[in-house]
Amino acid sequence: MLPILYSFRRCPYAIRARYTIATLGVPVSLREVVLKAKPESLLALGGRSSVPQLIDTNGTRYPESLDIIYWALSQISDQPRADSLWPSSAIQQNKMRAWITYNDRFFKHWLDRYKYADRHLEHTEEYYRQRGEVFLKRLEKRLAKSTYLFGETMTLADIAIFPFIRQFAGVNSTWFEASEYKKVREWLTGFLDSELFQMVMTKFPKWEEGEESPLFPVKSSLS
Repeated sequence: MLPILYSFRRCPYAIRARYTIATLGVPVSLREVVLKAKPESLLALGGRSSVPQLIDTNGTRYPESLDIIYWALSQISDQPRADSLWPSSAIQQNKMRAWITYNDRFFKHWLDRYKYADRHLEHTEEYYRQRGEVFLKRLEKRLAKSTYLFGETMTLADIAIFPFIRQFAGVNSTWFEASEYKKVREWLTGFLDSELFQMVMTKFPKWEEGEESPLFPVKSSLS
């Protein structure tokens, strides 16, 4: 029996959870959720029914993407590999958390309004984009100094943030490709063009009650 991961393919929170799981090679049973028709087994858990959520083999529930990420880290015995993503230094961890928190609490707010400017008529799409650009400018400055946010090695900070930048870029790809954020584009492209990302974005059919859940990550040359 494997842990069960309820996921939605395009959700940035779910993407970062799946990407971490795939990077670490932690096997789970994946249940693809359609948000308008959530499975009864997810609803029966009670409380929030958003995705991603993970139920481990002991029945412990991990209801947030970051909970799932930290759980995945705890499952591997290769400590150097875990440390490369999440250094043991409390100072480094706090710095990474600060970037992730800014992304989740502030950038996501403006991203949602930029994506759905037609629903938020208080301001224009350009206004919402400019508010989001505050974070892009910070990323650009940071990435001008190194390949990743914390040096030449990918960390959880990169994994936790890139799916949201992917969404931002997709609102108006013509604008994004012509923008001043060259280093951000290179950083994002490094993720999107990777074999790992293609595997993470494998399209699974909607999971139905009683069906067998597919194994994730999918077996590949990355295994």
